[in-house]
Amino acid sequence: MIEIDDKIVSADLLRECFACDLSQCKGICCVEGNAGAPLEIEEGDILEQEYPNYKPYMTAAGIEAVERQGFLVVDEDGDYTTPLVDDAECAYAYQENGVTLCAIEKAWTEGKTPFRKPISCHLYPIRLTRFSNGTIGLNYHRWSVCAPARACGRKLGVPVYRMLREPIIRRFGEDFYEALEAAEKYLNQK
Repeated sequence: MIEIDDKIVSADLLRECFACDLSQCKGICCVEGNAGAPLEIEEGDILEQEYPNYKPYMTAAGIEAVERQGFLVVDEDGDYTTPLVDDAECAYAYQENGVTLCAIEKAWTEGKTPFRKPISCHLYPIRLTRFSNGTIGLNYHRWSVCAPARACGRKLGVPVYRMLREPIIRRFGEDFYEALEAAEKYLNQK
């Protein structure tokens, strides 16, 4: 573990390799799992506010799930998550050419919304843990459906955190990302 400011970072983010390979996994991470994607409380308000902008990209089942369950739900652990369709895929997911994608991100890509997608989705496979003292833990979540991403990352030699440069900067800022780069250099010198 590495401490940077008020964050505890798993060294696996610097040592393990990962690069999403949608051609292999087909976006299954938006379908599989035992709950929706984790949400920050303020993201519920953003999802509601931006709904008219990304709704056209959603499936009918996804729209029904959101309109019935709300823009975020509380899971069995008391965490805020995205609503699901039939306890499976994220309500915001849709398929394009056999790949599951995010309707919110599609709207963002087309300039229809300033909100790209929930930060937990953008940061995946990093999962955040909040401790009672305010410290945030950044951990590498290993999931069997991401085996193609681990293989692709090893082939390309891309550490987890480097693949996630943009979302890390989005959530924690440029200085934090630079501290991760410095930590990687330090670990590689040992």
